[in-house]
Amino acid sequence: MSKISYRILTLLEALALAAYIAWYIWQLQATKPNSWIVLMMWLLLSLVFHGDTPKTLGWRADNLATATRQGLPFFIFCVLVAIPVGWWFGAFRTLPPHLIQVRHVLNYAAFCLLQQVALNSYMTNRLLYAFEARLPAALVAGTVFAALHWPNPVLVPLTFFGGVVMSWLFARERNIIPLAVGQAIVGTLIWWALPVAWHHGMRVGPGYYTFHR
Repeated sequence: MSKISYRILTLLEALALAAYIAWYIWQLQATKPNSWIVLMMWLLLSLVFHGDTPKTLGWRADNLATATRQGLPFFIFCVLVAIPVGWWFGAFRTLPPHLIQVRHVLNYAAFCLLQQVALNSYMTNRLLYAFEARLPAALVAGTVFAALHWPNPVLVPLTFFGGVVMSWLFARERNIIPLAVGQAIVGTLIWWALPVAWHHGMRVGPGYYTFHR
């Protein structure tokens, strides 16, 4: 198999997994809740097949300081935008449980780590191989990330912007730890700063339509 053919197949594999995740969000989680196992098996088999290592996946500590310094400007910018937005919408009058309860904070942080594994350890890595360039890989990764947050009108544009930037950062310095921590902080602030009537508790897929405050 030629290198070009392998790159095309790698791209198709990544897009197919994204399509499966969308199928799970919109249908399978309600009709076949255990089908998430397919997603986990798909990821594991792909990592083995492509010869991924903790270093390529960004599961490492040797470049943690460098990756953290690289990502800080972006996440600080997001925080500095979210706080005055929260003030504008009167969010300081209430503190939702997910901001003050340890269990909620840890659960959301774990979810953000899982998203970083999917977005960067898997998707960005496959797209970098397929395109052999950071910019198109980051743009496609951000587009896929945003599409999987449909139809949430808050999350779709924000995850496109955040997905492109985080994918770009990962491509420059492979480490998902600061990205997961930063996403958890910024995501929590977005939930708090914007009206729940807008983001429906950060729900996506059918859950966005069935949300009741």
